[in-house]
Amino acid sequence: MSAGASPFTAASGGLRVSIRLTPKSSRDQVRGVAVEADGHAVLKVQVTAVPEDGKANAALVKLLAKTWRLPRTTMDIVQGTTDRRKVVLISGDAEDLRQRLDLWMAEQP
Repeated sequence: MSAGASPFTAASGGLRVSIRLTPKSSRDQVRGVAVEADGHAVLKVQVTAVPEDGKANAALVKLLAKTWRLPRTTMDIVQGTTDRRKVVLISGDAEDLRQRLDLWMAEQP
């Protein structure tokens, strides 16, 4: 991970999270931050759900809500619903959310 790279971006009404989702994995987990070939930082996430009928997207939101202890209702996939690269908007105070998630990232191995 490059220094200073973050998948989190403040947005109107909340915080945007850039994600690279891998469906049909062996387990549900947030694997950490990676920098894509285009230079953008993404949060790598794996889910066991299959990518059909929105199952992988639902599993993604459920996993993020549980991991970050946030209500599922505050999260919406606003970009990439049918793509591996997604953007999730977490509704709320962007600065507060950013601090919480930066702290969460710092605690990851």
